[in-house]
Amino acid sequence: MDEDTGEMLEYRHLIKRPKYRDTWSKAFGKEIGRLAQGQKGVVEGTNALFFIPLSDVPMDRKRNITYARICANYREEKKDPNRIRITLGGNLISYPGDVGTRTADMLTVKLLLNSVISTPNAKFMSLDISNFYLMAPMTRYEYVRMNLDDFPDEIIEEYKLNEIADKNGCVIAECRKCVYGLPQSGILANKYLEKRLNEYGYHQSNYTNGLWTHESRPIQFALAVDDFGIKYINETDVEHLKAALTGIDPETGKPMFEITEDRKGERFVGLHMDWDYETRQVHVSIPGYVGAALTRFQHPTPTKPQNQPYPHNPKKYGQKAQYVEPMDESPLLDKNDKRFVQEVTGTFLFYARAVDATMLTALSSLASEQCSPTERTMEKVKQFLDYAASQEDAVITYRASDMVLAIHSDASYLSEPKARSRAGGHYFCSEDVPDPNDNGALHTEAGIIKAVMSSAAEAEMGGLFINAKKAVPIRRTLEELGHKQPPTPIQTDNSTACGVINNEIQPKATKAMDMRFYWLKDREAQKQFRIYWRQGKLNRGDYVTKHHPPVHHQTIRPSILTPWKVVEALRTKLNKITGAVINSTARVC
Repeated sequence: MDEDTGEMLEYRHLIKRPKYRDTWSKAFGKEIGRLAQGQKGVVEGTNALFFIPLSDVPMDRKRNITYARICANYREEKKDPNRIRITLGGNLISYPGDVGTRTADMLTVKLLLNSVISTPNAKFMSLDISNFYLMAPMTRYEYVRMNLDDFPDEIIEEYKLNEIADKNGCVIAECRKCVYGLPQSGILANKYLEKRLNEYGYHQSNYTNGLWTHESRPIQFALAVDDFGIKYINETDVEHLKAALTGIDPETGKPMFEITEDRKGERFVGLHMDWDYETRQVHVSIPGYVGAALTRFQHPTPTKPQNQPYPHNPKKYGQKAQYVEPMDESPLLDKNDKRFVQEVTGTFLFYARAVDATMLTALSSLASEQCSPTERTMEKVKQFLDYAASQEDAVITYRASDMVLAIHSDASYLSEPKARSRAGGHYFCSEDVPDPNDNGALHTEAGIIKAVMSSAAEAEMGGLFINAKKAVPIRRTLEELGHKQPPTPIQTDNSTACGVINNEIQPKATKAMDMRFYWLKDREAQKQFRIYWRQGKLNRGDYVTKHHPPVHHQTIRPSILTPWKVVEALRTKLNKITGAVINSTARVC
């Protein structure tokens, strides 16, 4: 990103600008050296790529030669922040085998964080494998064509690329190990790592992707590609895992993997964690994410704070009937504006799922409009960006608990266009009590029910069905983490739905409602769930089932998110103990 204009620049733009040319051409040369046979005095090679003449490519593979995409990123937290990564065009690769890779998702990571803070004497750290993909060999080589004009002179000279370049000024590289972008890279690298870890007694769960445990040691970790998020109690267990990763490879005589570690466990899969082991709490945030996104979309801070992420349909007091919002008949957006809407939605969806649930309902509605966005959709997107710019960076806090999954389920009837209803759910870890105490959200369900519901009770039943289905694999993951689960308490504020499921009311239901009814009854009979009623104002799932006026968002946001000043106070406290200085890039409004 251009620091002056906020314009997003790719490598081809950077090398044409004198201000950036030298820095980024050196970064590209370093990446080529890392992938190939090294660059003298700069980096050691991994032998993933070998430059060859076009005539050396097998005849039956020439039609599968792919292209390279050069990705330039500035990663402030890295030792060398100016990073070039070369990814290959996987869309032109015709790989005959399986390419699906098992990796931990955000929900598994959050369950692990809760398990750490709720297990006596447990701590968290992270590990990262350097050049993870580039260590896994391939038996079926792939081929990539690269433009010689992109290479710095020192690399052209060192590898004698002019001698093998074709008449179009391109060179061919043979991929003998996994490289970013190849569809098979993920599964081959994962299996290569899995074979090594199995030898040391570590095994991946058969049910929860990316969750690993040891046969006898009390150590568990979530694996997201090449990042390890580790829950441990004993230092000896950490050293055992590190030995498994860095042990000498008998074939090469070198360490199997090179690793970097974060003993404080402050960063993992894009999340920043502030651990308070004394009070058994962890504060999770993504400082700087919103600010960077606003700069990317060149969106200024509004002159007047916006406390509503999406417009609501105001109630007409005094009227017996409330009417739906009129259909949007404003002109459709052009191709560039449509892409802008989609990019905003996708960029902020990760942030909302990770830490800021107050954005989810708005993003859900925007996502439902992004296929055919209109000028009115763009107005809503601008309002959403104003909201993002007006709020301080979100922080979600998890406290120690008995690790019993609990859910608040709710639904809003006919609250979306085309007679659709919304389902909402608040998932958290608590205690095995009749009415579980609240905790930070593991997951927030905020979706539009696809089918048209015939009544409020059917919508509530649909919400219970959606939330209960989501809970089934979460219960399994919690048990794999060592936390036995009683029947999961699910709170609803609809007495009819609760009464139907608990045999207090005899329903006359549609077939769709009948299916949900019996599914919920069967699961409750299996003691997987305990569905109970509490009044609506106590239901945390209600907030994400509809769009609210600004004053309601201002009232509810502090109960969902932790003020940034709490994190700053914890850091100040830890600084006094350790003498360290922790810099923050958070936005505090």
